[in-house]
Amino acid sequence: MSIHLMVVASYLPKEVITQSQKLALQKLADSADDETRLSRPGLARLAAWVGVNEKRAITLVTELVAKGLVERVQTGKAGRAAVYRVFPNGIPPIPSTADLKARLETQRAAPKNPAKARPGVKRAAPAKPAMTAQDVEDRVKGKAQAPQEKPPQGGFHEGNPEGGEGQVPPVEPGEFQAGNPVGSTGGTPSFLGSSSVLPFPPTPAAVAAGEPSGDVGTTDQQAAPQKPGCSKHAGNPAPSCRACGTNPRAERKRQQARERDAERRANDDHWDQWHRDADERRRRADLSAGAVLEARSAARSAVRNWKDAAREEVPSRGRKSRRNVDTPTDAYRIEEAGEGFGSAEAP
Repeated sequence: MSIHLMVVASYLPKEVITQSQKLALQKLADSADDETRLSRPGLARLAAWVGVNEKRAITLVTELVAKGLVERVQTGKAGRAAVYRVFPNGIPPIPSTADLKARLETQRAAPKNPAKARPGVKRAAPAKPAMTAQDVEDRVKGKAQAPQEKPPQGGFHEGNPEGGEGQVPPVEPGEFQAGNPVGSTGGTPSFLGSSSVLPFPPTPAAVAAGEPSGDVGTTDQQAAPQKPGCSKHAGNPAPSCRACGTNPRAERKRQQARERDAERRANDDHWDQWHRDADERRRRADLSAGAVLEARSAARSAVRNWKDAAREEVPSRGRKSRRNVDTPTDAYRIEEAGEGFGSAEAP
């Protein structure tokens, strides 16, 4: 057990060693010999001292070996502890109180986040120091002791003056310009109108293409005819110019627009023709239905007339038979009427 090595390990700065590494180094120094500085702490005790698991303890010892604070003399195996030498390159001196104060001042002056610090930049001192609790109390007391009536300040008025007419006095606040702008009344402060009525400025692409700026009141009749090409190639569009509209992108857009228009026209023509055909079919169906009804009516009238004529002839023959058909001629007429009734076609 070496108290001197533990004290030396405890005073190492944080720029050299982390807190966990310092705890591991203290355990190694606690188990080291004063003369040889050899240490056999054991993995279980080292992990318990630092407060980590065994894998993390092995990693901490490896980091100390990489920094040169510990030297691995003998590798540990199952049933045999590893042997280390603490401070193989020499024991650092114990810093004095003055050195510790200087180190503390350096840490305070250093940036809080070195990764974001700008090298070579010196910040100016604040105009006044930060307010303390005493300053806040003094400010509260000053407000409490201040008179209730506030001195006149610049800006808008808080209301109408007492004893006068109910109107805003014809004066202007001190922060505004002297006098009223042109076109305003003399009783109240005036402000600029809304910017929504102002014309929108054209975009850079519109300026390059020579498009109008869209001023208020400009109509299509008053607009001047646009010349082909942009302001740079007025009257003579240059190939592959974005402002002139001759670049491949503009050509693709025009081609796509033409294809969409053609597809829309074809679709409209298709449905117009379909509606015309449907109207024609509906008209023919109405005419055919009327012709069929007329043929059926004519056939029924013919049969009815023949039956009436047959009934008139029966009494003159003495009613010898009650046949529906008296002569072959009458049967032939009935067949003709039936064929005409079943085969009636539209004109």
